[in-house]
Amino acid sequence: MSEEKTKAELLKEKLFIKKEHTSAVIGEKGNAEADSFSEGYMSYLDASKTEREAVETALAMAKAGGFTEFDKNVRYPAGSKVYVNNRGKSLILAVIGHKDIREGVNIAAAHVDSPRLDLKPNPLYEDSDIAYFKTHYYGGIKKYQWTAIPLALHGVIIKADGEEVKVNIGEDAADPKFVITDLLPHLAGNQMRSTMAEGIKGEALNIVIGSRPFDNTEGAEAVKLNILNILYEKYGITEADFLSAELEAVPAFSACDIGFDRSLIGSYGHDDRVCAYPALMAALDCEEPDYTCVTVLTDKEETGSEGNTGLDSKYLEYFICDLASIYGAEGRDVLSASKCLSADVNAAFDPNFPEVFERRNTSFINQGVCITKYTGARGKGGTSDASAEFMGEIRRLLDSEGICWQTGELGKIDEGGGGTVAKYIAHLNVDVVDLGVPVLSMHAPFEVVSKTDVYMAYRAFLAFFSR
Repeated sequence: MSEEKTKAELLKEKLFIKKEHTSAVIGEKGNAEADSFSEGYMSYLDASKTEREAVETALAMAKAGGFTEFDKNVRYPAGSKVYVNNRGKSLILAVIGHKDIREGVNIAAAHVDSPRLDLKPNPLYEDSDIAYFKTHYYGGIKKYQWTAIPLALHGVIIKADGEEVKVNIGEDAADPKFVITDLLPHLAGNQMRSTMAEGIKGEALNIVIGSRPFDNTEGAEAVKLNILNILYEKYGITEADFLSAELEAVPAFSACDIGFDRSLIGSYGHDDRVCAYPALMAALDCEEPDYTCVTVLTDKEETGSEGNTGLDSKYLEYFICDLASIYGAEGRDVLSASKCLSADVNAAFDPNFPEVFERRNTSFINQGVCITKYTGARGKGGTSDASAEFMGEIRRLLDSEGICWQTGELGKIDEGGGGTVAKYIAHLNVDVVDLGVPVLSMHAPFEVVSKTDVYMAYRAFLAFFSR
């Protein structure tokens, strides 16, 4: 005998916010689709440990999907797919729509840089018969997390004659790895009495790269000489070539399933490639949209978006202006009518550290994509703060497509905060709100996300492009 719901229960269903596990909503078929989509994402992660590699991989996928290099002198028909490669470290993909460009474009903007360790311009030295690379950390990290884990070296070296040398060491099973050593507990009394921020200092993040002297002989800096000789024989570089290099140390492990049920993905670089990949795939799968759709994979977000490959630059604005001029429109008019999903992550609630979260206003693993109305720090410093009207528009879109979503802030008000590229898009007079995947252990060398949340992000971006 079924029990009828009380009036109060019916009213709660009507009036209360519903919080549901994504898997329960999408069912067995949806979970299978999420698992399948995540396989491609994990492959993208493994091929994209740096912003250069993320752009290179995305560009290869785009070209295979029919994208051609943008020519501002060509009037493109609806359905055309074009790209702009900005210095190999940021990428714009656009699918031309049917509507007049003056009605605006739909933009999804994600960043493809992640916290890491950059080599200093003069990195190589020897101390006590061990050769090291000195590093300067990039982005917000907990320095202690980068010790005693295997590291790989990625990047480019520009030699004195202009030749470019690509470096990728430590990813293959046969490759050597690198490491930053740490104190043994027996001698770490003072270290462990320090704050976590002071236990490992930035100047102590020195990477072990070798210990055998050249020609097995004694001599000053013989180990350093041996390393330089190995590099010269392999790459034809000298010590001076480090001055014109961009070399990054990243964790030397691959993306993998987490949990007995394989419902989660553990990897380096989820922030923000977990949003970049769904936005990329939405662009590849978008066919002849009404509004022109633009996916931006940008650099430098983790250090403030400055530089000519970050979104504080003008490269996106220049592209929109060039695109507008093809159709006799003004770039500022197009931008003012445009809308954007700033595709960036939020911090998922962690039951191990509940004290820094405000449960009613935080995002949770497995509850879908997170809409973040504002970011910033404490008194909303450094945020664009999306309008109620645009929030309402995105709510209606996601609900109409059956996409699981939630809202969240980045922790309690006085705990800190953070920013995204949203404010730089807002500077262009574009309506913008953050939408992305909740992440556990954000900015750690090994972060965790839910497969169903990743899939919901893809569906959200595709629905946005198809609206």
